[in-house]
Amino acid sequence: GTGESERAGNRERPGAEGCLHFNMNFSELFKQSNQLCRLSPDGRHSAVCVQYRLVIRDVRTLQVLHLYTCLDQIQYVEWSADSLFLLCAMYKRGLVQVWSLEQPDWHCKIDEGSAGLVASRWSPDGRHILNTTEFHLRITVWSLCTKSVSYIKYPKACQHGMDFTKDGCYMALAERRDCKDYISIFVCSELQLLRHFETETQDLAGIEFSPNGCVLAVWDSCLEYKVLLYSLDGRLLSTYSAYEWSLGVKSVAWSPSSQFLAIGSYDEKVRILSHVTWRKIVELEHLPTIKDSKSVIYKEVESRPDIGSGVLSLPPLITGASSLFSTESKYEICQPPVQVPIVKPDPDRANPKLGVGMIAFSPDNRFMATRNDNMPNTVWIWDVQKLKQYVVLEQISAVRSFQWDPRRTRLAICTGSTKVYLWSPAGCLSVQVPSEGTFQVLSLHWHPSGDSLMLMSKDQMCVCYLETADEK
Repeated sequence: GTGESERAGNRERPGAEGCLHFNMNFSELFKQSNQLCRLSPDGRHSAVCVQYRLVIRDVRTLQVLHLYTCLDQIQYVEWSADSLFLLCAMYKRGLVQVWSLEQPDWHCKIDEGSAGLVASRWSPDGRHILNTTEFHLRITVWSLCTKSVSYIKYPKACQHGMDFTKDGCYMALAERRDCKDYISIFVCSELQLLRHFETETQDLAGIEFSPNGCVLAVWDSCLEYKVLLYSLDGRLLSTYSAYEWSLGVKSVAWSPSSQFLAIGSYDEKVRILSHVTWRKIVELEHLPTIKDSKSVIYKEVESRPDIGSGVLSLPPLITGASSLFSTESKYEICQPPVQVPIVKPDPDRANPKLGVGMIAFSPDNRFMATRNDNMPNTVWIWDVQKLKQYVVLEQISAVRSFQWDPRRTRLAICTGSTKVYLWSPAGCLSVQVPSEGTFQVLSLHWHPSGDSLMLMSKDQMCVCYLETADEK
């Protein structure tokens, strides 16, 4: 089916330089569970979990190539870096099953037994699996080639406690022992300890290598605003703290060039550090009123199809009655000043919906997209070169996720509605996903080529193919 799209663009103002032209086609819907749909790193296959089954399809034809049956409902799935193997974790059972694309009859089962299992992932070589046992007592490293097992003790129980350099050479692991935080740097090939050092954190919350693998960013829990930058040999390069006695860091993102580190915090600001001095070069605010006359603000507005006019373009056959009369939407350009819709966070609940919770740089380093969680309907796009606001998109519903096209400067957004939204410097558009029922887009993934998007609802998925008529 082909989605109906509404576009907005305007040549006269920066950030709205014309119109987007896409031909968008949609596949039929397929079943999935827990949004466990993953594209292989080489872009040739998709893996979709349907309860305890793993379905492998050809990305181009969507034909089923392999169907694997696991021992229980799959809770996590991940491709190996070389796209040859798939890992399926069943945390409830303490089990991991591994499947081979080249040899469908080969399989591997890893049982952690009474130690339990809370996380499982591939090492960058695609031949070792790292399992974190219950209570974060240890990480078990299983080798698929030699069937050997080794252990790493004291991994820290935090959300971003392990990271690899982009080239797959080094692994950093956050550890907690004797009420102190440590980091161990390993050489991945032999899992050999290279450096082990204590960090100047109260309660380390996350670590992330810069894309060039030269610097490791370490940040403290939200109770203390502190970001530390370490070299691979454990030297502390810099410490950054914006303020004290208030909730601190909420999100961290490196620019693809490794030149900038963006830090989102509970005070509703993004601060960008430069790699030259590791000092703040700009502080970007998410203001409740946008007053700047040069600001470009796109607002999504509902537009019901005008059935009385006699010019009703019939949707494709795949579209059923329920979506035939559903609300369409389009973007309108608003003139400042504009009030940004705000949701007041509940002060009595943990993890308040407050502050900058999502940051993503475009692959060409030109733009940065953010969401301030107490302004959930709004996506802010910033010009990285000029370090200032470029465009603001105000959606009808709260933004669930957004992701940059890996090849072109365009951002895909979903809000849990029946539409997918695209922005590029040429403008933005709203596209209805054609389906017989209501397909509410909860998450999305770009294909590595940027030519298609995998869209997921609660229990279905489809592929949206984009053919760009006139690329900028």
